[in-house]
Amino acid sequence: MQSIISVRQLTKQYASGYRALKDIDLDIRRGEIFALLGPNGAGKSTLINIICGIVNPSSGTVLADGHDIIADYRAARAKIGLVPQELSTDAFETVWATVNFSRGIFGKPKDHAHVEKVLRALSLWDKKDSKIFALSGGMKRRVMIAKALSHEPQILFLDEPTAGVDVELRRDMWEMVRGLRESGVTIILTTHYIEEAEEMADRIGVIRKGEIILVEEKHALMAKLGKKQLRLQLRQPLAAIPAALASPQLELSADGSELVYTFDAQAEQTGIADLLRRLGEYGIDFTDLQSSQSSLEEIFVNLVHADS
Repeated sequence: MQSIISVRQLTKQYASGYRALKDIDLDIRRGEIFALLGPNGAGKSTLINIICGIVNPSSGTVLADGHDIIADYRAARAKIGLVPQELSTDAFETVWATVNFSRGIFGKPKDHAHVEKVLRALSLWDKKDSKIFALSGGMKRRVMIAKALSHEPQILFLDEPTAGVDVELRRDMWEMVRGLRESGVTIILTTHYIEEAEEMADRIGVIRKGEIILVEEKHALMAKLGKKQLRLQLRQPLAAIPAALASPQLELSADGSELVYTFDAQAEQTGIADLLRRLGEYGIDFTDLQSSQSSLEEIFVNLVHADS
């Protein structure tokens, strides 16, 4: 699939000697939702700010829809919309005026029909004549998204877009994001709500200490790294696991009422059939069994803390 953003050997080193980014290589596909995950200080915002032309790289190249962000910066920036974490807009302007002004900054001709379409899509049309300061925090964030979409970008960066937004507004916002993707806009998302990435993203990238440590299709990542567990509710509690059954994969709950067997769902032999047979041989009965798989959050935590 064609890349709309191509990053090669990108580094950022500050005067203090601190390297915020280390030889980043990354391709983001046209029309996908890409979630960039990482702990605070990992380099997410630095990477986004370089691609958007806010921060200068120390070395490396970045192409946005084929345009070099330095050599052809005007064309590159025209392709990109950014919704930053911080809410910053002219408090005394109306919604209509500030969104139209943002479109003009990029040299786009007036297009009231497009601005109206954006405001309606974000449920802001009835607020178009309201001053920004009179809006709720969630509505202000919608205005930030409207500003980012005002010049019809092909790439949209959402940096913690639902921080401080209530549950209903968050759900509406993700419906809007899905609609944008369907219209051909490529969306790059950073979020601390990992369940959002699990629900929304096509691919996941994990950044740690300024390095991309993993880029993977979401479902493939969860299948590859997500552990599966079989939980057996015992008819009679056990004081300990019989020595002949002892295994690093098999654990007994603190109260002795549950056995937890961890296995690789991709393996040819999971060992479940053998486990159940041997439990029967030892007269260990169970009343219920349930299976579960690691969430993306658990996978993410394991990745960012590995060898740290």
